[in-house]
Amino acid sequence: MSGGFGAADVRVITTPDGMDELGHELAAELHPGDLVVLTGPLGAGKTTLTRGIGEGLQVRGPVTSPTFVLARTHPSLVGGAPLVHVDAYRLGSAMELDDLDIDFARSIVVVEWGAGMLDGITESWLEVVIERPTGASGAADAGADDDLDAAEPRTVTITGHGPRWRPLGPR
Repeated sequence: MSGGFGAADVRVITTPDGMDELGHELAAELHPGDLVVLTGPLGAGKTTLTRGIGEGLQVRGPVTSPTFVLARTHPSLVGGAPLVHVDAYRLGSAMELDDLDIDFARSIVVVEWGAGMLDGITESWLEVVIERPTGASGAADAGADDDLDAAEPRTVTITGHGPRWRPLGPR
C-alpha cells in the first residue's frame, strides 16, 4: 500500500477479520497529523476498521464507537501518536468538528461520518468509503456497533487527497 494514495485503491473485504487487517495495513502508513475520513452506512465496518488501525498503532483500547461522546483519544502504548476516534454523525459542520479542540497536528485522527466536514481543517486527508450490499444482513437496523454484523463482502475505496497522499516518485 505504500507509495501514496493519489489514485483510488479499491478492495473487496469479505470478513470482519479482513477489515481489521486492512486497518493494520493503514496504520503502517499513518503518521502524526494524518486525518482519515470514513464513509459508509451503519454496519459497514467503520468501527471495525478503526479498531484495526488502533491495534496497528498499538494504542490503549478498546477502540469502540464514540457515538455518544463524539470523540475518544487512545494514547499510544509505544510512544507513538495518539489515535483520536471521532463520530461526526451528530455534527453539522466543520466548525463543530473544530470546536472539539482536537490536536490534529500531533495525533492520527479517524473521523466516522466526516465527509463534507473538512473545510479549513487540513489540506490533506485519506478518504475511505465502505460500501455494503443493499439489503445486506439487516444489521443496520440493529444499531451502530459495526462488529455485530455478519461477514459479507464490502467494497472499500481508499483515496488520498492533498499533498500528503500524492504518489511517490517523479512528478
